Amino acid sequence: MKHRHLPAFLVMAGAALNAGAQDASGIAIEPRMRVIVSAIGEGWRAPHDGSGNTALLLAAAPGYSVAQGGGVSGLPMVNGLGDERLKIRIDGMEITSACANHMNAPLSYIDPTQIGRIEVLAGVTPVSTGGDSIGGTLTVKSAAPAFATQDEHLVTSGKLTLSGRSNGEAVDAGLSASIASDRLSFGYSIAQARGHSYDDGDGRRVLASMYRSTNQSAVLALRGDGQRVTLRAGTQRIPYQGFPNQFMDMTGNDATFANLNWLSTFGWGELEANAYWQSTKHEMGFFTPERPGSMPMLTDGRNTGYAVKLTLPAGDAMRVRLGHELHTFRLGDVWPAVPGSMMMGPNTYINVNDGRRARVALFGEAETRHDARWTSLLGARWETVRMDAGTVQSYGSNMMNAADMAAAKAFNARDRRQRDGNLDLTALARFEADANTTYELAAARKSRSPNLYERYSWGRGTMAMTMTNWFGDGNGYVGDIGLKPETANTLAFTAHWHGGAADGWFVKLNPYYNRVSDYIDVDTLGQFNPYSSKSARGALLRFANHDARLYGANLSWRMPLAGALAFTGNAAYTRGKRADGGDLYHIMPTNALLALEHHSGAWTSQVDSKLVARKDHADARRLEPQTAGYALLNARTAYRLRKDVRLSAGVSNLLDRQYADPLGGVYLSGLKLQRGALQALPGYGRSFELGLTVAF
Repeated sequence: MKHRHLPAFLVMAGAALNAGAQDASGIAIEPRMRVIVSAIGEGWRAPHDGSGNTALLLAAAPGYSVAQGGGVSGLPMVNGLGDERLKIRIDGMEITSACANHMNAPLSYIDPTQIGRIEVLAGVTPVSTGGDSIGGTLTVKSAAPAFATQDEHLVTSGKLTLSGRSNGEAVDAGLSASIASDRLSFGYSIAQARGHSYDDGDGRRVLASMYRSTNQSAVLALRGDGQRVTLRAGTQRIPYQGFPNQFMDMTGNDATFANLNWLSTFGWGELEANAYWQSTKHEMGFFTPERPGSMPMLTDGRNTGYAVKLTLPAGDAMRVRLGHELHTFRLGDVWPAVPGSMMMGPNTYINVNDGRRARVALFGEAETRHDARWTSLLGARWETVRMDAGTVQSYGSNMMNAADMAAAKAFNARDRRQRDGNLDLTALARFEADANTTYELAAARKSRSPNLYERYSWGRGTMAMTMTNWFGDGNGYVGDIGLKPETANTLAFTAHWHGGAADGWFVKLNPYYNRVSDYIDVDTLGQFNPYSSKSARGALLRFANHDARLYGANLSWRMPLAGALAFTGNAAYTRGKRADGGDLYHIMPTNALLALEHHSGAWTSQVDSKLVARKDHADARRLEPQTAGYALLNARTAYRLRKDVRLSAGVSNLLDRQYADPLGGVYLSGLKLQRGALQALPGYGRSFELGLTVAF
């Protein structure tokens, strides 16, 4: 057998103290919200494999993909749009990446073992689910607080979960417990994920891909007649996380949050309100001999906000939703001088000085059932976004810092205050032709203002520019204060044929077209050689507005076969082009997932194949590598030993195929030690997986 990790993994699994991992069947991926907008998934669940990367839980949904980062910091992509073009909320909180490389993306702040529900909406989303995004909405909810029935005095419950994979000797462990009466509930959860650097399909170590994270949270909930108040608070500690497709690694990420939610039902409707605060202290540098170096970078970020939403009946056939939101983000990003370095000193490099971004929103929407077959949704949202930042400085005034010194002087001389007014509109109609056929036609105008790094990163030296890069492409970036907001006009159609009960058959087809005005892309300023390797090329780029279009189609299905067998799967096709020519970055090539599922009593099994076409539509401006097509074979099974114990096992990339993920970016950590040409980041080789869930 080619793989060498199974024995060590078993030792780690047996010795784990904070054992736990999410039972994949315990995470509900909503096929649709209460409002009538279809999601990209149809009940798909990605099996939890011990990675601790929440973004991967949705990997089996059509049109959804993940741009690889660190072990717990993947960036979600929906129909070719990702990262901050998606609205991501965790228990109502909006968390902004406090890092020039987006290493602490929102989904990295919650472990898969702590999740109770994920709702995914693509493209045409209701205005009530959030603005400042053009690609869709991901709503992540922690496990709901448990309460006793009126007949019980106190009830206690808990869950101990553990999962892991052999490749990288990764373990994800979680423990949760609660005690509750019929009015009061208190719960606590802790989750830890860790892994070593993984191996590719040829058995070679992918350098600097190790990680470790710990997330803790406590919840206190009170309920009364028609009301519930929930207070959550927690911390995160990531002592290290390697990023093989970045020039830097994470050497620390400490975060704290508090989140208060009030849900109340009155005779005249429903009121939901929440307020939150979240603070992050983040550090980049180097921590492993797999990629040595010395260059500390410190970032502080703070998110605060609140949201209020009213749901009101307007007659028997209409519901009206009205809301108001505020979200503010403060950012400080400095690079302390390195003693003895002529380039990185003698001053502290100030990358972002007191960056401020404040967003205020008002929205309203009406959902109407016109008759037994027709339903509509109409909504409008207005947002005001204000941004500003203070003066900056370079490391020094010598010749090695001349470009940055001149750039800092020009930046400080400009007016940096910006104000955007953004209008979102949504219109959707659903027609239920018969008991087995539903059609939806939807149109939307969505807007997103630039983030602080897109407007206020200013360095023009090659080293400084390469430190602003959340794309994993090995290039360097500089911002533009005058960037305009993105505006996307989206048209989508969904045909849904279905029959039988929940385990019956369905076929769902969803073509879409998205025209984006002032899409934030890049202009080329020059080139350089990463790590001074003459065989490797990188681009120096400025963020710039350009019109673009994205279009494609998603297909998903389920077909029951003989006995307990079912043939399930999905396929996705996406293209992204700039109006002045050229392909957009991070567009997933045509791909499909074909699976055979078997359910029999306590057994659940699946064999699937992930098919990905060659990536030959690559972004030439970013020197994006083309990747070969590939097919991966996976097999998994689970057995419910009794009601409260579940065992699972599986193998990913069963044939140990060597491949490069089309969204993986470039292999920078390998280039640093090995030089030569810059290659696409290799994907994971064969990995054996085990899981255990015990409820008590």
